[in-house]
Amino acid sequence: MSQTIQTIQTNVNVSGMTCGHCVSSVSEELEALSGVQNVAVDLNPGGLSTVTITSSQELSPSEIGEAVAEAGYLVVANEA
Repeated sequence: MSQTIQTIQTNVNVSGMTCGHCVSSVSEELEALSGVQNVAVDLNPGGLSTVTITSSQELSPSEIGEAVAEAGYLVVANEA
């Protein structure tokens, strides 16, 4: 019997990313978090870049924020 692994996608907006190096830095920090399987970045130089994190467990906003801050960037709250 194969077990289906539930994945969770979390989207966050990150400010300050301008190039491929920024994407690499943020991706590397996020991929180091427990349970993270994939990080996809929709780079928007000079604006808010959308980062989609695919993980096998729920990630807290604080651990995502700390990982992004470790790379030198800032998670921006979604405007409601």
